[in-house]
Amino acid sequence: MAADTTATRSTLLGVLCGAGAGALWGLVFLAPELVRAFGPLELTIGRYVCYGAISALLLAPRWKAVTAQIPREGWIALIWLALAGNTLYFVLLVNAVHIGGIAMTSIIVGFLPVTVTVVGSRDHGAVPLARLAPSLLLCAAGVLCIGWQAIAAPGDTPLMSRLIGLACAVGALASWSAFAVGNSRWLARLDTVSAHDWNLLLGVVTGLQGVVLIPLAIWQADAARSADQWTGFLTVSLGIAVLASIAGNALWNRASRLLPLTLVGQMILFETLFALVYALIWEHRLPTVFEVAAFVLLVTAVLTCLAAHRKPAADLAPLGEGAAH
Repeated sequence: MAADTTATRSTLLGVLCGAGAGALWGLVFLAPELVRAFGPLELTIGRYVCYGAISALLLAPRWKAVTAQIPREGWIALIWLALAGNTLYFVLLVNAVHIGGIAMTSIIVGFLPVTVTVVGSRDHGAVPLARLAPSLLLCAAGVLCIGWQAIAAPGDTPLMSRLIGLACAVGALASWSAFAVGNSRWLARLDTVSAHDWNLLLGVVTGLQGVVLIPLAIWQADAARSADQWTGFLTVSLGIAVLASIAGNALWNRASRLLPLTLVGQMILFETLFALVYALIWEHRLPTVFEVAAFVLLVTAVLTCLAAHRKPAADLAPLGEGAAH
């Protein structure tokens, strides 16, 4: 009975951490709209150089102790995880938002729970995919509802531009799916490294990637910006670095340690839901019937997934164990 209570509390805490991460990550969808004078590469550099600098400062007093726990293959993993989950993902996301808008981008990225859960269902000890089918169907229906109007009424944007925006959104989906699965497995593999320290190391590596991209951004720059525009850019870059990259990633890593990968995938739904809420606030409008339906479907999908995981302990591997990470 005590073990069941502990498992339930761990699951609840993991869900709350996942929801918190989604609330903070949803802000990222607004960033391109807040500073449209700056391109995807500039926004990526601004966000991740700030993220890297803050991470390095926080890690500095314990740098030797923390890095001593990271094997060579762990550093290689940090490089590709930083690229897949941060640098490449954000460049593609900003491009998608600039071209197709928040609604279209949130639909495509909203399929993350489906892709991550399907991959996670192959891990040893995971909930069988058949048991997750109702949740996945509800999830698919919900994310389709979110952007129905964006698809049905694309507006004056040329077809080729819409296709490029769609391709960027799909690329972001693939990039972050790879990150979500790989990050969860490395967190389990390096169980002596705290989720917070792993996030900070990821920040340092991502920041270095941002620094490497600065010459390319300078070469691409084709317009002068005012002092007010630069102030806004620095404010947004620092804001999303602290809120989304530091705090959001820390909450996500905590959720990844507390929940099985199949359930972690469902937590990404919260990013889609909060992105929609922020978009409605930004556009000063109420949700449509389809958006309300999407909200209900996505929440029901999470609850259904939670129910699928509340099975006898003998049927499931212990939380955080048994996966082929």
